[in-house]
Amino acid sequence: MQEKLLRASFVILCALAGYLLVSFHAPWNSLPFLGLILGMVIGLLIVVLEEMLRKAPSRLLTTGLFGFFLGLILAKVLLVLLSAFLPSQGLLALAVQGTLMVAGGYLGAILAVDKGREFNVASFVRLLKEQPRAKSYKILDTSVIIDGRIADVCETGFLEGTLVIPQFILRELQHIADSSDPLKRNRGRRGLDILQKMQKKVDVHVEISDMDFPEIREVDAKIVALAKALNAKIVTNDFNLNKVAELHGVAVLNINELANALRPVVLPGEEIRVYVLKEGKEYNQGVAYLDDGTMVVIDNGRRYIGQTIDVCVTSVLQTTAGRMIFSRLKEEAEAA
Repeated sequence: MQEKLLRASFVILCALAGYLLVSFHAPWNSLPFLGLILGMVIGLLIVVLEEMLRKAPSRLLTTGLFGFFLGLILAKVLLVLLSAFLPSQGLLALAVQGTLMVAGGYLGAILAVDKGREFNVASFVRLLKEQPRAKSYKILDTSVIIDGRIADVCETGFLEGTLVIPQFILRELQHIADSSDPLKRNRGRRGLDILQKMQKKVDVHVEISDMDFPEIREVDAKIVALAKALNAKIVTNDFNLNKVAELHGVAVLNINELANALRPVVLPGEEIRVYVLKEGKEYNQGVAYLDDGTMVVIDNGRRYIGQTIDVCVTSVLQTTAGRMIFSRLKEEAEAA
């Protein structure tokens, strides 16, 4: 009820304003009731517009207002550019300027509403706030290259950014590949083959870095210095390099830790079937291995070496070298 009274009062005020404006301006002062009617019509139109705006979604209103003001700005710019070709004074100049401003605001609002999802204030503000991402670097050390699993990880797409191979790492690989020891020579050649394989992949970006630190002699210290210079992460399997890098505040991606995290979870009380491969360090122990390489220690399992048996898990120990599972024979667990 109060809203209706407010709207009626607003229409009456508009009508009175129109009446007064016409009454005091020649040559229309002889027709004051024309101003009264025009004021009332304008007031009614504003009330109708207010009702429509109330029903419109807030997102639509925000988008429409944004487009309207953007259209006004563009229309004003257009007027400045075309000022030399448009009349500068008189009623015609006002008509042209008013028409362009109204047309600009109208077109801006209509296009903004029509393009709703693509053109909204939130997206515009988010676009202004977004900053280009810094390039992500991952430095590979000798151990992780020779290991070879890094190539498989890259194939899965879980490792993004640019893989950096320092020149001093390449020299170390070449030195290993030229070794007189057949085992070292094969490991060095394997590392070079892995790098060549990764370079041929289209979705993996490998970059050779010439940056060096002549004042630093140790390769691990050079890798840490390079990581600091490039704000990069180190990808390694070397436990010592991992600890040194963490002490210097450099992020490390350890492939062994990733492999341990992906191993299947075995809980105490579960039964597993294993092949007893050898005896353990303690008396009467047997040792078996799961498919992923996890060691299984079996109490009283020594007599079953060379056999496949069922065991019950008693505990799981996570170490820096990997996960160890302690178990006992199934019949002993059932008896207990």
